[in-house]
Amino acid sequence: MGGCCGTTPAHIKAIYETCKDFKPRVPSPDVRKSKLVLSGLEPLIYDESSNFLNIGERCNVAGSRKFARHVINDEYEEALAIARAQVENGGQVIDINMDEGMLDGVAAMTKFLNLISTEPDVAKVPIMVDSSNFAVVEAGLKCVQGKCIVNSISLKEGEADFLKKATLIKRYGAAVVVMAFDEEGQAVEREHKFRVCERSYRLLVDKVGFNPNDIIFDPNILTICTGMEEHNNYGVEFIEATHDIKTKLPGAKVSGGVSNLSFSFRGKENVRQAMHSVFLFHAIKAGMDMGIVNPGFLTIYDEIPKDLLEICENALWNRDPDSTEKLLEYAQTHGKDAVQKGEEELWRAAPVNERLKHALVKGITKYVIEDTEEARLDKERYPRPLNVIEGPLMDGMSVVGDLFGAGKMFLPQVIKSARVMKKAVAHLIPFMEEERLARLQGVEVADDSDIYNGTMVIATVKGDVHDIGKNIVGVVLGCNNYRVVDLGVMTPCEKIIEAAIKEKADVIGLSGLITPSLDEMIHVAKELERAGMNIPLLIGGATTSKTHTAVKIAPRYKSPVIHVLDASRTVVVVSNLLDQDLRKDFIAEVDEEYEEVREDHYDSLKDRKYLSLEESRKKGLQIEWTRPENLPPTPNAVGHKVYDDVDLNQLLPYIDWNPFFQVWQLRGKYPNRGYPKLFNDATVGQEARRLFDEAQVMLRDLIDNRRIRAAAIISILPANARGDDIVVYTDESRTEEAGVYYGLRQQAEKDKESTDAYMCLSDFIAPAATGIPDYIGSIAASAGFGVDELAAKYEAENDDYSAIMVKALADRLAEALTEKLHQDMRREMWGFAPDESLDTQDLLSIKYQGIRPAPGYPSQPDHAEKQTMWKLGNITEATGIELTDSLMMHPGASVCALVFAHPKSSYFAVGKITKEQIEDYAARKGTTVDAVETWLRPILSYDI
Repeated sequence: MGGCCGTTPAHIKAIYETCKDFKPRVPSPDVRKSKLVLSGLEPLIYDESSNFLNIGERCNVAGSRKFARHVINDEYEEALAIARAQVENGGQVIDINMDEGMLDGVAAMTKFLNLISTEPDVAKVPIMVDSSNFAVVEAGLKCVQGKCIVNSISLKEGEADFLKKATLIKRYGAAVVVMAFDEEGQAVEREHKFRVCERSYRLLVDKVGFNPNDIIFDPNILTICTGMEEHNNYGVEFIEATHDIKTKLPGAKVSGGVSNLSFSFRGKENVRQAMHSVFLFHAIKAGMDMGIVNPGFLTIYDEIPKDLLEICENALWNRDPDSTEKLLEYAQTHGKDAVQKGEEELWRAAPVNERLKHALVKGITKYVIEDTEEARLDKERYPRPLNVIEGPLMDGMSVVGDLFGAGKMFLPQVIKSARVMKKAVAHLIPFMEEERLARLQGVEVADDSDIYNGTMVIATVKGDVHDIGKNIVGVVLGCNNYRVVDLGVMTPCEKIIEAAIKEKADVIGLSGLITPSLDEMIHVAKELERAGMNIPLLIGGATTSKTHTAVKIAPRYKSPVIHVLDASRTVVVVSNLLDQDLRKDFIAEVDEEYEEVREDHYDSLKDRKYLSLEESRKKGLQIEWTRPENLPPTPNAVGHKVYDDVDLNQLLPYIDWNPFFQVWQLRGKYPNRGYPKLFNDATVGQEARRLFDEAQVMLRDLIDNRRIRAAAIISILPANARGDDIVVYTDESRTEEAGVYYGLRQQAEKDKESTDAYMCLSDFIAPAATGIPDYIGSIAASAGFGVDELAAKYEAENDDYSAIMVKALADRLAEALTEKLHQDMRREMWGFAPDESLDTQDLLSIKYQGIRPAPGYPSQPDHAEKQTMWKLGNITEATGIELTDSLMMHPGASVCALVFAHPKSSYFAVGKITKEQIEDYAARKGTTVDAVETWLRPILSYDI
């Protein structure tokens, strides 16, 4: 007891006399020594007597497109509403993740957590700060209220990294999720899981001084019943590892992602729910404390049908080697789409119009010719062949369009439907031609000129050979009764204008994949304006964007210019443009939106700061080249190696399937976003698996029957850096220059706290002034020889599905060939990693030494640098891979890249650059500023 200013000794004595007979309060034991204590504004105390803890994951830009869209658009109030809804729906901890390529993760995490602190309904629960970038984690730790959880750290980068991060987390007073990974990779068996967790536990408790109650292990829930025997025990391994952790690592908690368990039964919801419930029933008994699981995606254990329960129990505990087949059989006979024996062909008993509709919706071509002919011969219902198209065929396609628009059908299914439609129409065309000839001879036949909703002329612009996206748009519009006039690839501007006039187009669509295509689109817009056209112009393709369309293209053409993100949006845009009741308001809304985009763009240019070229060079990556660990690797062989007929079987293990599913617009939701987890997605998983299986059949056919061919060349040549450029020599004497790769350096000012270098590719090559010999590699590879001819054959057979499939697979094989050749260079020709043994996922995650940036991409955005590569390697003559006038590679399924071997080389984006660097770059290349600005328009920090 005591007093303060103004309190007299007499006052304090009086207090003492009053209280002297009372015993001092004995503080209660510190609850943190025996329980996991978390908090937002309110405490969350968790111990062995608590119920299972549900973690809400919808505030994750990787797991929720809605949340990501709000954050990227700076709509943080709307993003906050998602967090609020999670709490209202019972989320006891909210996971927040801002890992997205278009976001400044540090800034986004800071802003959102600060906003949460102003919302008591959300701030009352603990936060899980989730990021693979530890700078983002630390930003979250700096501003989160209460005691949070960090997700996650592991030993896969070694003990030093683990201890550094753990020490920082402890300093901020947070709990931590530890993944069961170590330097060997992901722990699969019980013993390995526990060994990793025990090692992590000892490091955290003994070296860092972590409270054991603040340690949460995720021992990796992996998929069972995949058809691979070695996977069948994964459930047992997890449960037993959980028991080991809970009994041998006092205080530690266990978490996991439950949906991974039933990964192989995507689309079989009754089976998945039962599997999850059975798993949690036993895992919680073994000590599992918390996890990411959708409570609505469970069923009560005691309410699981006895026969299904027995199968699930046997599957989980690996007691029956036939569990996979039994679960599949159960799903087929009890699921919502269960098909009884003999039921498959019951639709054949329906009237012909219903049969045609069914065939279109299901994509069945087996009977379409005979059914179409039956309908044509029914003159009472369909007096003319055109009536068959307008009637049952368009009725079926209307259902397809509605289902696709509602998200109940997916792109592969729509393209299969289009294949059915085309075969039916192809059968009717000769009979329609007879009618046309009869009309010319004076026989009266009704007019058939107005059966479509509208006409679109679509083309890949001049200089660009990629057309998969364009073809998909054409198919989708065709399915919605639009006439599509496809002008193909490499289409000159004048041909587009001529076709638009001739075909009386209602809409023009331009597609392109590479940066020069953006300039060609601007040119087309200017020429449309000069020609006095007033037809709406749609813009699409991988390099296009709403910002570029609004800023660079729309101002050149007075009629509507609209960016369309993907095929599924095209129908909505076109229908709004052609609907006289909606058109005016729709165009006004787009104009208003694009005006805001332009204002934001120009405001951002004003706010952005750049270093001078001299200053950015001073802050470039500094490598002490004379240190032994920094000496460039010496190749085993210098020169070129040509591969003129690659065995495609060798490429299969190197295929990255994620871009394949992106082509078909099949996107899963967290935690089932990428291949193979996509198959587990409740919405698209079943269709993704079907598409994948059909791709395997075609892939086998392409390889076994040698329908396409692959060729490539790799090079390793003497080189040294000269400022921002890389000089390539004719031989090891290094006295004569064979060519120069010109480099661009980052200039956009980084955060004040950042110590990151301002990078240029030349930083990774030893400067000539050091006298140290260095080398640069390159790869040019194609798996596209024969693809165009094969696709044309499919298109002639009205089989757009197969035409798109073969191009998509060729693209994957070209990337796989590049991946394999790069590995061969590291192991053999360059030989700096002879013992490298990485699986496919490690290769795709770039866990090897060195990089292979491609000209035209972020580390060197200038496509013109391909010309130097082609000259040095004599690539066209050696392989047949050509460069078009706009520096596209032909065949389309081709890849090229520079190869850097230095261990400190890393990928980066040059970003926006100033006029000063453009002028310097043009002078070094011996070309004009205008020419350089044409190629580098997307990265200019100023307007031209």
